[in-house]
Amino acid sequence: MATTLTERYISATISSLPPDSQEDVRAELEGSIADAVDARLDQGEEPASAERAVLTALGDPAALAAGYADRPLHLLGPRYYLAWKHLLRILLMIVPVCAVVGVTLAQVIAGAPTGEVIGQAISVGITATMHLFFWVTLIFVILERTGADTGHHWDLDQLPEPSGTGAGRADLIASLVFAAVSVGALLWDRSIGFVRVDGTALPILDPGLWPWAMAGLLGLIALEAVLAILIYRSGRWTVRLAVVNTVLALLFMTWALTLMGNDLLLNPAFLETVFTANGVETDSMRILGILTWFMLVGIPVWDIIDGWLKTRRDARR
Repeated sequence: MATTLTERYISATISSLPPDSQEDVRAELEGSIADAVDARLDQGEEPASAERAVLTALGDPAALAAGYADRPLHLLGPRYYLAWKHLLRILLMIVPVCAVVGVTLAQVIAGAPTGEVIGQAISVGITATMHLFFWVTLIFVILERTGADTGHHWDLDQLPEPSGTGAGRADLIASLVFAAVSVGALLWDRSIGFVRVDGTALPILDPGLWPWAMAGLLGLIALEAVLAILIYRSGRWTVRLAVVNTVLALLFMTWALTLMGNDLLLNPAFLETVFTANGVETDSMRILGILTWFMLVGIPVWDIIDGWLKTRRDARR
């Protein structure tokens, strides 16, 4: 006859099973436990210790019951894990960044203090990340528990082609063409002008930048072209090249923001003629200035991030 300890174990195991299967599981467990205990008794083990050893070897009754009920004991299993990870990684690269940039831009336009802007940006970034983790995980847990198909199936056609990381001939040509176009645009703005008033060129950039401040910008453009050549000759991005790219981006950002902060970047006559004289309100001008600030910061920051991402990918290859 089953002892009290064995009966307690069997009762704990079958209590969470459907009623129609409880008796079958009880009979199966009673038989298997009795056989295991008898085997230990035949080896000279004491009845109490033999029973305890057998029940201990069976493990947690809840885990055993989950096995009988074919019920998963994990939050997210291997069938759905890769799809969950792939989707979550994509969303984490997009949603929190967009949320932080959007809130920061809105706070700056609203004239909020710097501390409040930073606090709101951090709060929104953390909140967006937590919501992504929670809701994406919850959806996949529901999918797994209901046995739904995510539509994510792997086959050989999904193998990625070897991709370049910005060190090929096409990338070199694009970089050199961009540098040449940038220099041409600066010279055109200075001599011919993108905006003409009564036949006279009206430069967008402050003419006072010539020659020294503009020489610095032209020097940075030349160094960017040299960097593109070095990357092409190396055949890959390296940590040293990424550091140089970071330094050049920071120098450009410093150059642009310093001049912008001192009202020396844009031509006052251009702003007066194109905006103020045409009835553009002060608030609109302020918003335009804020957007320009974000652009002058965003482009170099993205260039820095892109360079380090390419370096990481090349290091893996």
